[in-house]
Amino acid sequence: MHADTRTGPGHVVVIGGGVAGLAAAHRLLNGGARVTVLEASDRLGGKLLPGSIAGARVDLGAESMLARRPEAVALAHEVGLADRLRPPNTVGASIWTRGALRPMPKGHVMGVPADAAALSGVLSDEGLRRIERDRDLPRTEVGDDVAVGAFVAERLGREVVDRLVEPLLGGVYAGDAYRISMRSAVPQLFEAARTHASLTEAVREIQAKAARGQRPDQQAGPVFMGIEGGVGQLPLAVAESVRARGGEIVTGAAVTELRRVTGDAAGAERREGWRVVAGGRALAADAVVVAVPAGAAAALLAAEAPAAAAELAAVEYASMALITLAYRRDGAALPGGSGFLVPPVDGRTIKASTFASQKWGWIAEENPDVVILRTSVGRYGETEILGRDDADLVDVSRHDLREATGLTAEPLETRVTRWNDGLPQYPVGHHARVARVREHVGRVPGLAVCGAAYDGVGIPACVASANAAVDSLRGDDRLSDALSANPVQSLHGGAGE
Repeated sequence: MHADTRTGPGHVVVIGGGVAGLAAAHRLLNGGARVTVLEASDRLGGKLLPGSIAGARVDLGAESMLARRPEAVALAHEVGLADRLRPPNTVGASIWTRGALRPMPKGHVMGVPADAAALSGVLSDEGLRRIERDRDLPRTEVGDDVAVGAFVAERLGREVVDRLVEPLLGGVYAGDAYRISMRSAVPQLFEAARTHASLTEAVREIQAKAARGQRPDQQAGPVFMGIEGGVGQLPLAVAESVRARGGEIVTGAAVTELRRVTGDAAGAERREGWRVVAGGRALAADAVVVAVPAGAAAALLAAEAPAAAAELAAVEYASMALITLAYRRDGAALPGGSGFLVPPVDGRTIKASTFASQKWGWIAEENPDVVILRTSVGRYGETEILGRDDADLVDVSRHDLREATGLTAEPLETRVTRWNDGLPQYPVGHHARVARVREHVGRVPGLAVCGAAYDGVGIPACVASANAAVDSLRGDDRLSDALSANPVQSLHGGAGE
């Protein structure tokens, strides 16, 4: 249990101006705190980045948010974006595998099917037969955690992992399915696998519960939502709300010192708190929320929470790049749907493509003569592809798009956006590491952490993490405990996330 610092009306410094930090500032203001947000870079929003290409407004980072969790959609409502929330225009995606674009199978949980028939066309006949053996295999214990890929391959064969689980998980984490934690990344599957001998039977139970509406974290309506103008508008709207209510936001303010102040050092009133130095300016705070990536958090916490810092320093990240391309509509006929995913086993360079103009109706409405699409490259451990220059990344993207869709037109404009160390990795044991971080942080009065490195990499997970951090400062750990027990699963929003 976190020490109760009763910081509601005090001054809280939030370090980090991504969506998690801004959401924390928003919640702190709701509770009556005075808030200062310090962002090291010259912009806000972190991995949410609005931009434009060929005159079209687009996202150059994450482009959709899970809507069946309440946190991100609720935040959008609170900051005045309710009338700009938009579901995808089309949710039908494809898999580019075995030489063809094939419809994304239905009836699976992050690529794990309820029966072999669900993957017909994507898997070989041998791969389909291997799935059928699941019901006859002895029980496989999952223990405290297990790698998604390893467990699924043991039950259903490697082809299921390589052709479907891998591209779906890779689209979320840019990671390796054979390393990713099932408990952290696919928690509903982990829980079901603990109580069923058969994995396909576990998937059927998940689907039956969803059909009966028994999933407490799901709501009716679209699975995903975007925002007119791009989800990159969300952190900007939150920042505007924070400023409008008296919160201070400072960019270009890298924190160079974070120190707990106690006793006489706290001043005449002997009030305990924090000294935060950023950009040559020293601030006194009653509490601090650290909302930056794990490596940066480790550096900040080294002096006051060294055990937590050591755990955070061990969190690994994957880098990736997004290539956005704009075409004249009359020369860019595309297949139907929102885009396609690419299994690494097929040896292609791109890992996904999103047909943004088809996925988001507002892009097509605003730009009727232009087609926007994007590709993504880069997975955990890959360095060669990300070392290429922008022109090469555009060329390899155009090559793969031509092979997959027949698109040969010359683009009007291209943009390459690199996200170095953009996605934290959730290997086996991640949940235990996060629990240890929270335990160590919880021993330091007036300190909390939040962000994508803890309970999920999607926007709702970051907002949920921020909400839990703020509540923990007030001595209320219910949200933290709930996230520890049930991480926010980050689903793939079609293609190219």
